Amino acid sequence: MKHSKNPGNFKITERENCNYDSLNCNSDTWSSCIQCIFIIKLNFTVMTKFLLQFFLVILLFGCSSSKKVKFDDYVFHTKKEKQAYLSSYDKALKLWDIPYTEENIKTSYGTAHVILAGPKNGKDLVLLHGMDASSTMWFPNIKSLAKNHRTYAIDFLMEPGKSTLTAKPLSKEEIVLFYNEIFNYYRLKNFNIVAASRGGWIATLLASQKNNSIDKIVLLSPAQTFKFIDKPGKTSSALMLKLFPSEKKFGKTLKTFSTHPEKISPVYKRQFYLANKYAKSNSSMLKMTPFSNEELKSINNPVLVLIGDQDVINSEESLTRAKEFLPNSKTRIIKDAGHFLSIDQTKIVNDAIVNFLE
Repeated sequence: MKHSKNPGNFKITERENCNYDSLNCNSDTWSSCIQCIFIIKLNFTVMTKFLLQFFLVILLFGCSSSKKVKFDDYVFHTKKEKQAYLSSYDKALKLWDIPYTEENIKTSYGTAHVILAGPKNGKDLVLLHGMDASSTMWFPNIKSLAKNHRTYAIDFLMEPGKSTLTAKPLSKEEIVLFYNEIFNYYRLKNFNIVAASRGGWIATLLASQKNNSIDKIVLLSPAQTFKFIDKPGKTSSALMLKLFPSEKKFGKTLKTFSTHPEKISPVYKRQFYLANKYAKSNSSMLKMTPFSNEELKSINNPVLVLIGDQDVINSEESLTRAKEFLPNSKTRIIKDAGHFLSIDQTKIVNDAIVNFLE
């Protein structure tokens, strides 16, 4: 192997005495051996994604072993922490400021917590929240969404919320079965879905299944759906918050994901912070990968995709792929909005959703 004299070049043009494929390098110096390892040309984007995945692994396994589990719960470490979170959840839910009922539905995988609102004779509308946000996140939107729709806001049972997982972590196939059990319980047919972030990924997963009962779909900056995270370097603040939770890091994370964090109610901020502070880390996010061209082409439902112009999860590239592979889609960029576009530009987003669903 003839090595470049520039250790930062990482370009190897000849192979002589290096048996890299078997990890048995014959180079006689440490610096030469290091260059053998980097046999692939690396660029900043690839390294950033690699580091992000590396920190995710540390997060998943390091955090889970750092605290002693005091009771059997998939999401929370202790009963006290869970109770504190649920108390903040109840306070945040009052921000809805409309009549609602809460129901717990038994499924094959645990208890599903569903919040129902709106006229019983309205068209059914399922709401799927973003990661760690829970169904309370719909407080800026629920009055508009529940005006003419019967809404069903479902807490995802592998995240902080009131749903409870009693089985092992769910596979993609089991996630579909979990939601279908809820849809069957309420006898939902030809219903609409509005879904944010991770909820958007789940909605796309559900819509890609044959013989589904979904009508129209609105995706609010769906995470890992059309492409991987757009700006992994900026979103690292959320990882640091999970690793070392603090009010300061939480504030920084909100500024990363929202253009107007001042619009977020302090009551909801408290709940969202406790979700990040108390919840265990899990590997479910690692299973979220962008959908293939064929999977997207199989979705014939009318789909509206909205992202913020300052979104750190999606970019125009996401919308380009949506328009190319979703046969019946519309896309729009919301100005002066981040990933939390339903809060950053509430009225514009609400009007866009309602007009599309009507």
